[in-house]
Amino acid sequence: MQNYKMPSRAQNSNKGTFGKVLNVCGSRDYIGAAYLATVSSLKIGAGFSALYSMPEVIKSVSALLPEAVYLRKFPDFDSFSVVLIGCGLGEQISLFKKAIKKLENKQIPVVIDADGLNILSGVKIKLPENVIITPHPLEAARLLNITLQDVLDDLEGSAKKLTEKYNCVTVLKTHRTIICDKDNYFVNQHGNSALAKAGSGDVLAGIIAGLLAQKMSLFEAAKLGVYLHSRAGEIASEELTEYCVLASDIPKYLHKAVKEIL
Repeated sequence: MQNYKMPSRAQNSNKGTFGKVLNVCGSRDYIGAAYLATVSSLKIGAGFSALYSMPEVIKSVSALLPEAVYLRKFPDFDSFSVVLIGCGLGEQISLFKKAIKKLENKQIPVVIDADGLNILSGVKIKLPENVIITPHPLEAARLLNITLQDVLDDLEGSAKKLTEKYNCVTVLKTHRTIICDKDNYFVNQHGNSALAKAGSGDVLAGIIAGLLAQKMSLFEAAKLGVYLHSRAGEIASEELTEYCVLASDIPKYLHKAVKEIL
């Protein structure tokens, strides 16, 4: 097994020590995605996680997750350690553009997932530095303007092309997820069909954001996040079977995946 290592945790600490995550996520049709991303960033060790979304989303998610902070006014990004954009965002193109523009010339790590990637594939916009994108093959095809079959025929090449095109770390989600930047390439060997459920990607994005908040590098946070997500899915399926694991179960088993590498 790879030598995975969790970020260190000082005992003389407070919530700010372990970073603050801003989730720009959720819409009327995808309320659950906002919950899954936000709870996962906290579950993996971030000290603080805030959700900026529409009132309907905040009302629902806050009932499930009292530990998060809920923002109705567009936030000051400088107050946060990392920004996660896109989980359940729907077609809020103007919000996506506003968030990306706000991050211009800042060094804040950014994770772009799900609907954020679908929006990105259809607009011309310069991404900030320090970005991780987390597409599945169809999203990758849209981003590269090629067919899904083209991506499936050359997963490695597609991941590298995404990294080159967007100057980012790419997490290409497949049965054996690929993580790459311009200098590093890694294929995750864990996971099973339990993870093939709606919402699973939102959990992964939240985990990666939570690790970034704890000052991990982009590539290492992506690599460790993918491993912990896939291993938690494996552990959950041992008890629940691969059929019955829900995306919301994955954060509940993260602690067992983490314990294995401590």
